[in-house]
Amino acid sequence: MAALDQPTRSVLACGEVRTCLLPTLRALDGSAAARMLRLRADEHVRVSERPNLYVRSPDVLTGVDCGLPTSNGAKIRAVGTVAARAALTEGRVLQATAYFSAPASGPETRRPWGQYLVRPGVLEPFGKLPEEATAKGILHGPGRDELNLGMIAEGLLAQLRRGALLDQRVPFKARPTHLRWVARYVPVGEGASLERFTLAEEGLRTVELRLPEDIPAAAAAGLCEDLALHDWLLTTVLHLLDRGNRLGAATACHLLHLWMPRARVTPSLTHLWNPLEQAPGFTRQWQNLAQRIRDQHLQAAQNDDVRLPPA
Repeated sequence: MAALDQPTRSVLACGEVRTCLLPTLRALDGSAAARMLRLRADEHVRVSERPNLYVRSPDVLTGVDCGLPTSNGAKIRAVGTVAARAALTEGRVLQATAYFSAPASGPETRRPWGQYLVRPGVLEPFGKLPEEATAKGILHGPGRDELNLGMIAEGLLAQLRRGALLDQRVPFKARPTHLRWVARYVPVGEGASLERFTLAEEGLRTVELRLPEDIPAAAAAGLCEDLALHDWLLTTVLHLLDRGNRLGAATACHLLHLWMPRARVTPSLTHLWNPLEQAPGFTRQWQNLAQRIRDQHLQAAQNDDVRLPPA
């Protein structure tokens, strides 16, 4: 067992990203977004205006002492803190993420609480961590009395959506999505890879990663937030176009400028987008949708010209 003052190598990182439309008729500007996302008085909100407006809160911690989900029913208790943060893109798309990392093993007895606080976003198991079973358990979803990352992320979303700056009116209807992810750590020389991306029912997506052990969980969370954002954009525009009318196409047009994959992903992880560009082809599908929107606008404009009364 590593001494307390020595960092413990993580073997697993897990998280969940919730993505939704901000309930306000007009998009928030950078100043208003920063006020909304100031979750801690002692930490600054990150505001970026290039290549688009992006505002991210500091991390907040939730202390937990509970069982971890496992796919084989194994009972494993963990203690520590889950990190959570929120982000707003172009004053429109709100995301909340909850995540943690875990070492291969922990002490058989619980430490004083202060010793967990010095390692934010780390959960220590009691005894040996069943890595494979825990990873699958996180992806499949928690049972009763088990750690629920989605509930932590959803709680943060609910808090922000009740904010005084929001008028609780939406410019269009959009379904929320949630993305669960797990990353297995490997030796540094093996490199990072995206092993699997799946679409499930009721807006659920799952991502499985392999990451070098020097990649922090926060960077993995950033990659998955980027994937979740662009998946939400695809899902939302498809839903709007399925209405088959001019209103849906006109509404979808307001989202086209948000497509900027990899813009804020840690450079060492940007190549993990490549499998999704090859199959199913995220950007190719987005470009096809954008062309459909333009064609519908052109057709509508031509029809309007036909109906103009003679001079």
